Amino acid sequence: MPVLKEDIKRAYPLPTYNYRVRIGGEPHAFSEVSGLSMDYEAITYKHGLSWREGSTQMPGMPGEVKLTLKRGIVRNRSVLLEWIKTIRLNNVKKREVVIDLCDEMGIPVISWKVHNAFPVKLDVPSFDSTSNEVAVESLELMANRLEIIYND
Repeated sequence: MPVLKEDIKRAYPLPTYNYRVRIGGEPHAFSEVSGLSMDYEAITYKHGLSWREGSTQMPGMPGEVKLTLKRGIVRNRSVLLEWIKTIRLNNVKKREVVIDLCDEMGIPVISWKVHNAFPVKLDVPSFDSTSNEVAVESLELMANRLEIIYND
């Protein structure tokens, strides 16, 4: 039986370099996105017969969502800096961040939707006169929830 191109396309893992990021619906370019993870704290429940039957473990509250976005510093005014400044003004703007992993045609296959994200840390690079590396800024976000969507 011949193997169809569509079958190969569905079975082959997607490369990590073909992604796009939208913050509040607006596209932004980043060289690296990390921290997309879901976890739940474990709860140990000890009931009256635990001395004989052992304790019971169950899932508890979801863990915090911490996301890191990195990109090269350019001459234009930094949207990331403007966003983190809203915290200082005590008027933080929580936004939805969507990371789409795309196929070779640029069509989103899987999306990670980060709900109510806000910046908590902005890092600038260390400066070194003996290096010729690109200056990369890093923005750390906290969020309420992470949702994974398959775009079939």
